[in-house]
Amino acid sequence: MSRLWLTGYRSYELGVFGNEDPKLKVIQYALKNYLIEKIETGVTWLITGGQLGIEQWVIEAGADLKEQYPEFKIAMMLPFKDFGSNWNENNQAKLAQIKLKADFVETVSAAPYESPQQLRNYQTFMLSHTELAGLVYDIEKEGKPEYDYQAIQKYMDRQPYDLEMLDFDWLQEKANEFEENSNNGFQPG
Repeated sequence: MSRLWLTGYRSYELGVFGNEDPKLKVIQYALKNYLIEKIETGVTWLITGGQLGIEQWVIEAGADLKEQYPEFKIAMMLPFKDFGSNWNENNQAKLAQIKLKADFVETVSAAPYESPQQLRNYQTFMLSHTELAGLVYDIEKEGKPEYDYQAIQKYMDRQPYDLEMLDFDWLQEKANEFEENSNNGFQPG
């Protein structure tokens, strides 16, 4: 069994504002293909959070693969109780829908948000319960994933752990592949 922590940019950091944004189709295509590659090389669990952006999109991509890979499971781990409760109504509804697509949903901290220590505890939990991280992050473009990147680097200094950087070059490669498939009449999904 191999467990993958996949995280990355929030939707606003990638300039994706809505489900009809053309960038989202490419990102979902990229995430789905990444998951297929990981599942076919032994990943049985995707473990991620519930942040708007990469984390929610990868849960959707993983849920789409469950029929093809019934042994594949998805866990949504939230850093604290009431996660997302301060979001607007639409985003709260989206989080509720995404939770239904996961096989397992739980919080790392049973308390509501109290301090940044809960977020550090969340990172420690994610690292200690996975063998590999896929990080949709480009060190040239600052954003929230910087904190996870730093935590992963520190963790890797102490023990074996794999990190795969899914940067903007990777995304561009997937965008080219998506466009090529679309131009050839193939419906990428």
